[in-house]
Amino acid sequence: MDQIRPLPSFLVQRYHGWKATKFAENQAWYKKLADEGQRPRGMIISCCDSRVNALALFEADAGEFFVHRNVANLVPPYQPDGDPRGTGATIEYAVTALHIPHLIVIGHSQCGGVAGCHAMCSEEAPHLDSKTSLVGRWIDILRPGFERIDQSAPKDEQLRALEKEAVVLSLENLLTYPFIVEARKKQELSLHGLWTDIGEGALYQYEADARSFTLV
Repeated sequence: MDQIRPLPSFLVQRYHGWKATKFAENQAWYKKLADEGQRPRGMIISCCDSRVNALALFEADAGEFFVHRNVANLVPPYQPDGDPRGTGATIEYAVTALHIPHLIVIGHSQCGGVAGCHAMCSEEAPHLDSKTSLVGRWIDILRPGFERIDQSAPKDEQLRALEKEAVVLSLENLLTYPFIVEARKKQELSLHGLWTDIGEGALYQYEADARSFTLV
């Protein structure tokens, strides 16, 4: 623990700037959130890539969305085997305790996790195939998506297709969670899939009937 250090000065300065401006201007709202608890309008599952800010896409305020981020915005299939599973636990809490009406999976362009899965499945990244690779075992979730893309296409097209498969596969895996099936049966929950081009600021939504993404 002797390696734990104080925050870098630039983060301390930014905090004080936020406290003096945005917090001060919205202090009543933050007090309401603290006193009344959270009632989010939906849940967002997005990538932990530092370039992706899903809340900014919707100009969301504090308290509007319950957010979970992980490598390549993946949802594993339902597996109640006793092992700790952060993504599944977060989804369960959002659906059964917070009763969120919308669950949104957001993928993005130039995703490093997706590129890692592509390299691993193409046998170009043996280190990710190792049983000791935590990243490799996580992106194994996306291996079925790799098998669905056209591997004869140019690599950049394969990567973009696999980024979208990460969203589609996650939506499919969400339907293996019994509490999601139940909430949808009661028409209390809707699922949504999005993909954003971070360089263009474009947002696409998944159309299940056509199995394609269309510009929002």
